[in-house]
Amino acid sequence: MDLGLADRTIVVTGGSSGVGLATVRALLDEGARVATCGRDAGRLARAADWTGAGHDRLLTGVCDVRDAASVSRFVRRTAEEFGGVDGLVNNAGQSRMKGLDDSTADDWRDELELKFAGVLNPLHAARPYLAASGAASVVNINAVLAKQPETRLITTSAARAGILNLSKSLSAELAGDGIRVNSVCLGLIDTGQWTRRHAAAGSGTAYEDWQAELAADRGVALGRLGRADEVAYAVVALLSPRASYITGTSIDVCGGIGRSIL
Repeated sequence: MDLGLADRTIVVTGGSSGVGLATVRALLDEGARVATCGRDAGRLARAADWTGAGHDRLLTGVCDVRDAASVSRFVRRTAEEFGGVDGLVNNAGQSRMKGLDDSTADDWRDELELKFAGVLNPLHAARPYLAASGAASVVNINAVLAKQPETRLITTSAARAGILNLSKSLSAELAGDGIRVNSVCLGLIDTGQWTRRHAAAGSGTAYEDWQAELAADRGVALGRLGRADEVAYAVVALLSPRASYITGTSIDVCGGIGRSIL
């Protein structure tokens, strides 16, 4: 099926690894032009090499989503080089493995700033271009933690719940501009975060066995961690003009870990 993304321009934040990079690759495979940013120039360069895309299809830039001016410059450069912006994937972010007693005031402040700035700064920068697109779509990468919080991820759970609420509000606020806003909520996805946690655990268990144990402990119905490309499929589908009547919703990509029916 032709998803109608050929020659459209999509901005993906945090595209140097994991879900962001898989989304960049999937969009390039659909014929889109992609602009992606991250905080590490070396990782961005390696990611660009891995995609094999030329400068006419892929633009990269060092950018911290918490810095509104930096984000604005990156989005403006994208629009100037590619002729506009048709879609935005707000992916930049990370999880903070802390409970209530371990979380400081700075932890709470930093987590809320990262999550909200990671959505609002790119959106404010891209909004004029999205409004001119005629087929604009925003996808916010979130987590099932937004619906079923975990005490060991207390700051991240709270921040993600706020972003899910914000996404719903944005879908109504921006509908008049022809901009759709949806969320993709992740479960346990096999990215660099989990390989680092496995290494830090020092259990001596093979990574594949450790994954299976983790999936069982967390109640993942499919019994395994997800892959980044499995998330990218859902993101690209929501960006497609074929999803033109879908806004204000969230799709769980979590292998059945989600317990919420809403």
